[in-house]
Amino acid sequence: MTVIVRALNPDVPADTEGFARVRHLALPYILFTPDSVRHLLTRSHPDAHFRSLVAVEDGEVIGAAQVAIAHDSPDPGQGYLNVYVRPDRTHRGAGRLLVRAGEEHLAGVGAVKVFSWVLDEPANRAFAERHDYTRGRPAHFLRLDLANSTLPPLPDVPQGVELRTAADFADDPRPLFELDAETVTDEPGEVALEFTDYDAWLEQNWKHPLLSHELTMAAVVDGRPVAFSVAYTDGATRYSTAMTGTARAHRGRGLAKLAKIHSLYRARAAGLTEAFTGNDAGNDPMIAINKWLGYEICATEVRYVRELG
Repeated sequence: MTVIVRALNPDVPADTEGFARVRHLALPYILFTPDSVRHLLTRSHPDAHFRSLVAVEDGEVIGAAQVAIAHDSPDPGQGYLNVYVRPDRTHRGAGRLLVRAGEEHLAGVGAVKVFSWVLDEPANRAFAERHDYTRGRPAHFLRLDLANSTLPPLPDVPQGVELRTAADFADDPRPLFELDAETVTDEPGEVALEFTDYDAWLEQNWKHPLLSHELTMAAVVDGRPVAFSVAYTDGATRYSTAMTGTARAHRGRGLAKLAKIHSLYRARAAGLTEAFTGNDAGNDPMIAINKWLGYEICATEVRYVRELG
């Protein structure tokens, strides 16, 4: 059969369901649902030039890619292209076609570099290097068996600190945006990010269909959130931490750890059985927190980069 690559149609359930299925089979450590696939495509900022691509064989989605410009980076022209193929549908040319289509799109909207996450496995690394991508920094996926593991005891909440959920900020989420904007600038990585557009953050982050306002926890001082742990769920049994961080003036007090462990306790009480998170391999403070919580590394991926032009 012939493989074709085309843009995903967010109004066609077979496209969004097929995309989510490919991502789950190829990368089961990140939560994806048809609703989240549709959300990313339809709610991303126009300056991101975001595209979702599908590779289709005989009417079946066998590969998927997400392509965009990092519009919230102070460095112009930074693009990303993440390609995944169903493990049982490899060696059909889907990956090669997705890379070609993704790079053509990025070149057309002004990208000068393309970053891609690649699972740290021989076949995946070889594929990236055949397409002239150069190896960069690693990152880890971590998993916690919420159903059967023993979480550490809940720490005492320090005097002057209270814990609130994101739902408590439903009337005015701007303080959470401001905390997110501060902490994201300190995240390790090759592409610097700056959150400056509150309305875009509301559309993309606050209204994300996987975001759990009830499980996202914030440590609050003097009425302002100063540390938080952002929780996603797939609506069934799986939970994932999207971001955990602390405002600079309040670091060293264990507040991010406090928010995250309370979120995990709530997740387990809600019937969630499996928790995932991710860490840059050089983010020692967060790796230490996750080890204390009982997370174990379940996979590693590597950031690859290619210069365009």
